[in-house]
Amino acid sequence: MDVARPVTAPLPSSERLDLAAAAKLLYKVFKLRIGLLIGFTALAGFAVTPGPSPGAAKVFVLVLATVISSAAAGAFNQYVERDLDVQMTRTRRRPFVTGALTHGPAWLWLMALMTVGSVGAAALVVNPVSALYVFLGAFFYAVVYTVWLKRRTWWNIVIGGLAGSFAVLAGAAAVTPSLSPEAIWLAVVLFLWTPPHFWSLAMIHEKDYAAAGVPMLPVVFGFDRSARIVFANTVLLVAASIVPFCYGMGWIYLGGAVLAGGYFLFKSLRLARAPSRATAAQSFGASLVHLSVLLVAVMVDAAVR
Repeated sequence: MDVARPVTAPLPSSERLDLAAAAKLLYKVFKLRIGLLIGFTALAGFAVTPGPSPGAAKVFVLVLATVISSAAAGAFNQYVERDLDVQMTRTRRRPFVTGALTHGPAWLWLMALMTVGSVGAAALVVNPVSALYVFLGAFFYAVVYTVWLKRRTWWNIVIGGLAGSFAVLAGAAAVTPSLSPEAIWLAVVLFLWTPPHFWSLAMIHEKDYAAAGVPMLPVVFGFDRSARIVFANTVLLVAASIVPFCYGMGWIYLGGAVLAGGYFLFKSLRLARAPSRATAAQSFGASLVHLSVLLVAVMVDAAVR
């Protein structure tokens, strides 16, 4: 005997488009691409730390809390910088600039709720130390970088870059609040990675930053000197990325650090020798390859060990 099955009518094409557009809008305003990377970084901090596993549920909550707090900070960044974003080609299509999202206090309440909820969940499920690092990551990006430093000094991205380092420490503290040398050095690597990554991007969009009056490195020091600074910082970064091998990381990690670091060094050296927007774009791309390979090497190395 055939049993009749309920038929679910497909959404009209206009509604499907509306849902897709809304999802795309939220992805942009919360900077979820960066948030997911930050979450993976927290997972890497957990992976490099020796000790008993806190369990899958705690790790899941930690990563989710890191992603949500980062998303709140990313949305706050766009909320505050609407006046800058409208002056820059790269950012003038952001939702608060175009009016796709209404610029109002309701967004501030939502961001606060996301931050408090994610930090609170990390404190209750994982531990208070890990939750503190989750909070500091969001605070450094939203307040220290966006509000205090970005419009005032070229040191903005150097100090603001601690946001990524705190994600590593949050993951490590989930295993043990007493941070291991491996976790500390991985946090140092993230700290040193952010400036050459972002300065390469700033060199691509130097005219935008100059027009908006934002004192990014190439605006303050000029293109040629900035290229040399990017290369020097990359040398420090690659050297620091080798150190975790001396504290117990395995050969897989070392291979990833050497190969990815060598590639980033090569591209940043080309930038230093022939400064241009084209070579800056290559250096920027190499920075993404470097971090991706390094984090994957961390995870694979930890799994093998």
